[in-house]
Amino acid sequence: MPRSVVHASFTITRQWKASPARVFQAFADQQKKDAWFGGGSDWTPVSRSFDFREGGREHAAGRWKTGMVSRFDCTYLDIVEPVAGGEGRIIYSYVMHLDDRKISVSQASVELFAEGGGTKLVLTEYGDYLDGYDDAGSREHGTNFLMDALEKSIGS
Repeated sequence: MPRSVVHASFTITRQWKASPARVFQAFADQQKKDAWFGGGSDWTPVSRSFDFREGGREHAAGRWKTGMVSRFDCTYLDIVEPVAGGEGRIIYSYVMHLDDRKISVSQASVELFAEGGGTKLVLTEYGDYLDGYDDAGSREHGTNFLMDALEKSIGS
């Protein structure tokens, strides 16, 4: 197989009524994150670990109804918890696998801004898609799906 890298980026902006602290906790607390992070009803968890701190790692693997297993392996690089009325951020790098094939390496930032009595979330991701993997916008679509699930979980 020829080796290749295709680079792509996207930004997703959301406005919610929930406070930055509440949105931050939806990322920082494993039980709260497990409520929204995953593949929904078509995805069955296989393995999970969670260490939310700078230098900490997160792992989530699950089997899709097709039998394929997707795996997310993340390292947290920068975490700033929002204080009353302040801004927060989470920066992490992660590798995605489909079965045994590494398909991408990405870096993402989640910025939280106190705005309009709630939170403005800005998620920016830079992805390197590997060795012929054609993302065709599915990462951005999947991330929007996750942000919809996050919105439901915070009640905003």
